[in-house]
Amino acid sequence: MTILNDADAAGLAEVRFGAGKGVAGVVVTITLGTGVGGGLFMDGRLVSNLEIGKLYLPGHDEVVEQYVASRIRDEETLDWAEYASRVTEFLRHVEHLLSPQTIIIGGGISGKHRKFLQPGMLERTRLVPASLRNEAGIVGAAIAACE
Repeated sequence: MTILNDADAAGLAEVRFGAGKGVAGVVVTITLGTGVGGGLFMDGRLVSNLEIGKLYLPGHDEVVEQYVASRIRDEETLDWAEYASRVTEFLRHVEHLLSPQTIIIGGGISGKHRKFLQPGMLERTRLVPASLRNEAGIVGAAIAACE
């Protein structure tokens, strides 16, 4: 029996078949939906249970999940520019902490990535939307089950 969380499953799919395929070094996958999930990969190998949504951003009293989940965008009726600003703040913090080569954004909102992912959001890290979008978790779970 194999057990992994939804964000790890989504990341596994993206690293094997999607936007992270063939990327050496550190890859971080982030799912934005009801919450915020994340996967951490080192040279294609999963480092389980990142729980990136539980990070605190400097100057904030709530965890990231209560600040940048797509659910929060809806609840607080943030326009896309306001949401993009929050996502940028979060991603720059991740870039600073983990120094990834690539950050892949997936989850329920990934189909609307053009509205909140902008060129130049990050200084050193390649930022891309998930190739498999919101289907990545299902694909990753199947990969894990087969292995």
